[in-house]
Parts: sequence; C-alpha cells; structure tokens
Amino acid sequence: MKKPYLVLLIIAICSTTMFSQDQTENNNTPQNFNELKINMTNLIGFKWADIAYERTLNEESSIGISVLTRLGSDKNNDSGLDEYRTFSITPYFRQFFGKKYAQGFFVEGFAMVHSGEDQTYDYDSITQNGSYSSDNYTDLAIGLSAGAKFITKRGFVAEIYLGLGRDVLDNSGLDVVGRGGIALGYRF
Repeated sequence: MKKPYLVLLIIAICSTTMFSQDQTENNNTPQNFNELKINMTNLIGFKWADIAYERTLNEESSIGISVLTRLGSDKNNDSGLDEYRTFSITPYFRQFFGKKYAQGFFVEGFAMVHSGEDQTYDYDSITQNGSYSSDNYTDLAIGLSAGAKFITKRGFVAEIYLGLGRDVLDNSGLDVVGRGGIALGYRF
C-alpha cells in the first residue's frame, strides 16, 4: 500500500522539478548582464585600442561606454579615416529587435567626446610658401549606429555595427565622425 504513494510522490517531485526547469529556460532571463568587448577592426586596421563595457538593462535594451585611444605615437596614420583623432569616450544606448535576450539586430544612439590634433596647411600667396600648423581640439558628436550582436551559450560575444555622428561644437576640422567595426568579447 505504501509503494503506490511513494511512486506517486516521486512522480510529483520529478514533474515539479522538470516543470520548474522548463519555466526557467522559457523565461529566457540570463544571470549575466555585463559584457567586455574589444573592437578588432579598429585594433587591426587603424592601430586604435577600442574597448567597450556594456550593461544589459532588460531583454530589449542596454547601455554601454566605449573608450578609444591611439596606439603609439604615429601622427601620420595613413588610415584615411578620422586619422587625427587620438582619444574618444562614447556612451551609448542600444535597442534590440531580436527574439533572444538582448541580442540580434539593434539600433544605437551615441554621444562621442573626442579629441585629437587638427592639421591645416597655411599658404602665403605673396611668398608662394606654405606650412603646416597643428592645433589640439576636443569636440562632441551625436549620432546613430545600427548593427547585430550574436552570443553563444557560453557567453562569447560577436557584434558588427556601423554608424555616423555629427560634430556639434565645431571645434575640429571634422564635420562627421564614424563609429563601427567588428567587436569580440564575453558576457559575464
């Protein structure tokens, strides 16, 4: 008589345990909310260290901050893209449109404080001589980016994004700044 009750108790415990595991998986709420990433495109192509920290707010949005600095003292970086920038700090907000938790296609709004060295060529038409002069600048750009983020089950992050921002203080010779690349990192 006690064996059927024991079997029913074991079945009830097992089904409750399996049901609660199923709820946790379907809830799709991860335990990990932080990400550290490095932009490999900037590192390899432009000799810039571009490191980002991102904090997931919920399943659809996150905030982050990216710090970029030029590696070495090569002022004549012939990348052709924003070549005189030496430092930037970029806070951003991302809105995700994927089915998975804070991944898939996203749109990003950012504000970039950047500094560098502007070089201008001064030409004297009377003496027909010219010279280069350089001035340091600090400016603020506001912009938008779009991209996609992919995350493995073990937390490896890969993302690709591209965006443009407009300088609003007119302290530099730049009108538009770029933001983008392929970043690799880890969600923890």
